[in-house]
Amino acid sequence: MKYICLGHMDEKKWETMSENEQNAFMDECFAYDDELREKGHVVGGEALQSAQSAVILRYHKGKVTITDGPFAETKEQLGGILRLEARDLNHAIELISKHPGVRGGPFEIRPVADFTALVAESKRRRARSKRG
Repeated sequence: MKYICLGHMDEKKWETMSENEQNAFMDECFAYDDELREKGHVVGGEALQSAQSAVILRYHKGKVTITDGPFAETKEQLGGILRLEARDLNHAIELISKHPGVRGGPFEIRPVADFTALVAESKRRRARSKRG
């Protein structure tokens, strides 16, 4: 089963770390990512730039609005995503609980929704509506 793991980080905590501490932390994270990848558990993933570089799009009253953000009332901001292959949720929890990134902030683990049938049905509906 596929899971999306959302890793959060306290950016202020990161900024208080020395360069050596930051490098050691990232080295540990990358080493564990490599281990997961070698065992076939990592399907993909990306680190994200600072939350300060983000923008938020919202649909409101018929228009799309754009604001800087995210400015949620939380210390931790989304720092990266990891697409994980695991037997079940307990296995995903076991794998991520060993990730050094957990020391930097919480991880949210969610099963990936399988919309294969919904996508196929939507394509059929759109094809029928084009034909008239």
